Amino acid sequence: MHRRSFLQSLAAAGITAASLQHPLLAAATGKKQPRASAPAGKIRLGIDNFAVRAMGWKAPALIDYAASLKLDTLFISDLDALDKLDDASLRDVKRRADDAGLALYVGSWSICPTSKTFKPTWGTAEEHVRLGLRVAKALGSPVFRVILGNSEDRKSEGGIRARIADMVAVLKKCRSEILGSGIKVAVENHSGDMHSWEVLELVDGAGRDIVGVNIDSGNAAWTLEDPMDVLERLGPVTICSSLRDDMVWETPEGAVVQWTATGDGLIDWKRWSARWRQLCPQVPIMIETISGAQRPFPYRQPDFWKYYDRRPESLAKFEALAKRGRPLTPFRAPPGPEGRKTSQDYQKAEVERSITYLRQQIGLGVRT
Repeated sequence: MHRRSFLQSLAAAGITAASLQHPLLAAATGKKQPRASAPAGKIRLGIDNFAVRAMGWKAPALIDYAASLKLDTLFISDLDALDKLDDASLRDVKRRADDAGLALYVGSWSICPTSKTFKPTWGTAEEHVRLGLRVAKALGSPVFRVILGNSEDRKSEGGIRARIADMVAVLKKCRSEILGSGIKVAVENHSGDMHSWEVLELVDGAGRDIVGVNIDSGNAAWTLEDPMDVLERLGPVTICSSLRDDMVWETPEGAVVQWTATGDGLIDWKRWSARWRQLCPQVPIMIETISGAQRPFPYRQPDFWKYYDRRPESLAKFEALAKRGRPLTPFRAPPGPEGRKTSQDYQKAEVERSITYLRQQIGLGVRT
């Protein structure tokens, strides 16, 4: 059947042009989805694959899922999701994303060789960076996301600033390769490892021409900061994102943080997106819901401040946030196969509810 006849038969069957946006039908007609760019005033919308980690999906399934949600971008934040890293396999992944109209972002783990989280899976820290640059370039990602570590690194010998210095040294060793690739390294404020001002110190130490920030609004609360305050500080150097909402409430010892779907927490997403348009409008908002777990921060106990910078103005904003919050019930999946299915359903519901909220209530996203 000729393509023209095929399209006529679809029309006769009541299948509209809009329905041809589905990647499978697009493939059948030879039609590629146009990749969404961000017109003036519009912010692209996507997800971080860690939001649906319980599914255990590899890149093809992740692309199909993101396409089914009609997203603009997909952040593959773990190299393990790419199954194979040879050039031919990466070209297949990019082709599949292109056919679905999705722009890909890519990331990996720690490149700080002295971090408690560093793994030699990808070789030395420098080898890890070089691998990430190659993968990012093959997939068309403008960034390679990395992390330093987590809050335990604040307790290591020399403290967090020693770890920052070690990571800056790695980035400087890879400077020529980063510049030559045309890819920027995006450093995340990850799991309570760095305050936003410490992230900025790392970026400036390595050089803003090769390093930017992957901003995480959930992790912002884990350093006792108001996420909006973190956006103000890091927005000008933000090149990637992994976002979710926060609920924070007071306790006698300090406060508790629980991450939530967007719209269920304390972040004012209308205000957030308005500042986003001013600070980093070409960067997509990508959702990484890790909802359900609670973490206490006993910052009213003196020993707590041995490991964190106490900046009164920043802490006051966090405390104001906590005063507005309310306790939530944590999510706990039952053990065994039933628990896995429960976690899968919960994670998909959280991320899909977040996307719906941001699209319908805040007006984000290019595709409809």
